[in-house]
Amino acid sequence: MISRLLTLIAAILLWLTPALADNTVVICKKDMTLRVIDSEHKVVFQTGIACGTNRGNKTRRGDHKTPEGSFKINQIVPSSYWDHDFKDGKGKIKGAYGPWFMRLAVPGFTHIGIHGTHDPASIGHRASEGCVRLKNSELIKLHKLVNIGTRVIILPENQAFDHSRNY
Repeated sequence: MISRLLTLIAAILLWLTPALADNTVVICKKDMTLRVIDSEHKVVFQTGIACGTNRGNKTRRGDHKTPEGSFKINQIVPSSYWDHDFKDGKGKIKGAYGPWFMRLAVPGFTHIGIHGTHDPASIGHRASEGCVRLKNSELIKLHKLVNIGTRVIILPENQAFDHSRNY
């Protein structure tokens, strides 16, 4: 009985995976919003973000800019036990990345991703070292809509999201 149940669960997951891969994440730094667009070009999820402290496209490590362009999610890992020192005198903060870290395949950079935050007040502001932050509750919702291979488009700094465009 258990093996049949596991087989059924695996079949359902395989059936769902392509649908998730068809979703596209579009991040707009201009309006500080992340949107998930489905295969029919409809917005199925939208939430506020925080992005890099500095404006422009990421060119070097430590520039505190969020990269611009088209990328893929290449890893999704639990990150609730991770800590980070923001160099603000408070030391290491446990859970700084929230429950998930969705690593993006950004050429030349290995530590750029979409993740949660210990500081929900940072959402809507330029507050990160280059990653895209969401409220943890919103990250949990996003996690259900993406998988490895999902395309992530980060629009150039001054480009607004265009509802009429097929991303």
